[in-house]
Amino acid sequence: MTTTAEIPPQQQPGVRPFLRSGTDRMAGGVCGGLAEYTGVDATLWRLGAVLVTLTGGAGVPVYLLLWVALPSAPLPEGVRPSLLEEWAQRLRSAVLGRRR
Repeated sequence: MTTTAEIPPQQQPGVRPFLRSGTDRMAGGVCGGLAEYTGVDATLWRLGAVLVTLTGGAGVPVYLLLWVALPSAPLPEGVRPSLLEEWAQRLRSAVLGRRR
């Protein structure tokens, strides 16, 4: 018998994977991914990131951490990942191991 703990999150019914957006990107797709996951507009997430950066300075490190930690959704056909995207993928693989 298989329990829900044994099923990967992508296959569990009703569980959406938390990914960076492959289409709604201004930098790394973090705010676009948050928008797709929560249903809140990406512009509000971007505004929140700017406000957190201006009020306490934590916005940039949190954004960079999420850029590396979250896997990217597939990019649209014909779009190549940027050099920063490739760097983030290599860093994610090095930090989290080669599980993906």
